[in-house]
Amino acid sequence: MQIFLDSADVAAIRALYDTGMVDGVTTNPSLIAKSGRDFADVIKEIASFVTGDISAEVLSKNYEDMVKEGQKLAEIANSVVVKVPLTVEGLRACKTLSLKGIGVNVTLCFSAVQALLAAKAGAKYVSPFMGRHDDWGRSGVELIHEICAVFDNYAYSTKVLVASVRSAQHVLEAAKCGAEVVTCPPRILQQLYKHPYTDLGLAAFERDWKNRDLKKTSNENSGTPELSL
Repeated sequence: MQIFLDSADVAAIRALYDTGMVDGVTTNPSLIAKSGRDFADVIKEIASFVTGDISAEVLSKNYEDMVKEGQKLAEIANSVVVKVPLTVEGLRACKTLSLKGIGVNVTLCFSAVQALLAAKAGAKYVSPFMGRHDDWGRSGVELIHEICAVFDNYAYSTKVLVASVRSAQHVLEAAKCGAEVVTCPPRILQQLYKHPYTDLGLAAFERDWKNRDLKKTSNENSGTPELSL
């Protein structure tokens, strides 16, 4: 499974990208607005060090403007994937941009049949919102399972990019369903490698090693040789 960072915080992206665990980035207007920076400048800077795909979302809502905006976004860097909403206009734009050789991420997906339409429109990625689906009393896990099953049935090349990830458990469930990509904020990625038993184990190893050194020093001072097996 590929792991994308859902962020427009360039410093945070760079720090986590250097760990080798990040495969790409997803952004949206809300995330970039919080950064207070120019949209194109943020995407360009991220693309300067991230080699994987970077999803950049259009602000337009109608077909013609989405296509024009998508083409401009794609010119920022070869790694830019244009993100469009899963609406009729968005699907039309997806089809047109895909035929022009531009990768498209169809976002705000909440059903398997919507995902099916995105795949038919030539989307490179479709982004089902797992956590938000849970918020509305539906099963986000079941949504991902259904989409993966439909895509497997027809061998669609569209990748399932699980979004609205709220926990490490969400990442695990998405992986068990067979989703190719999950995008999560930095704090969730950090949760993936943290476990209390790992910390306890490291503390025990360090304690045992210090005790060994103390025992060795004590034996040396007393003239008693240290026994080894």
